Amino acid sequence: MDREPESILFADDGETPNNPHLPLLLYRGAVGLEGPDPAANFERLFARNGWAHGWRSGVFDFQHFHVSGHEVLGIARGRGRVQFGGAHGQEVDLAPGDVAVLPAGCGHRRLSSSRDFQVVGAYPAGSQSQHQRPGRIDYKEALAAIVRTPLPDRDPVYGENGPLTRLWKGPAIARK
Repeated sequence: MDREPESILFADDGETPNNPHLPLLLYRGAVGLEGPDPAANFERLFARNGWAHGWRSGVFDFQHFHVSGHEVLGIARGRGRVQFGGAHGQEVDLAPGDVAVLPAGCGHRRLSSSRDFQVVGAYPAGSQSQHQRPGRIDYKEALAAIVRTPLPDRDPVYGENGPLTRLWKGPAIARK
């Protein structure tokens, strides 16, 4: 049985649009860390579920968001404190095995982390991963692009019938 994620819907704060219909999903301890390269466990899982264009790094320390792509972040090593939802959002402690699924528009930035903090990120097929910063993009255009971003077909952790497919529903948004 799938573990139910924490679900947090952030309001538009006037600087960071967030997403008016889709919540941030937090899966705690969702991915096993066995083997010599825990990051590879996330990469294989995300790719198997249609989330590609992966990378390994950290989380930027400045507030940013993606207007035309959803993003998944898997914590492979270390610990980090990340603020989600923009400058007035929520601070969340992330640990190895945790996964955060960010809908298009969800602001995020790293507040602190251990030296060994390693994140594996990926995007659903067809998404664009360009990041934007509050105040550096036309706000109305950003909101329009966020709402137009198609829903992924699969949950990056649990696949075709995972919680994301049930929890991410928008009034005018269609699955790819």
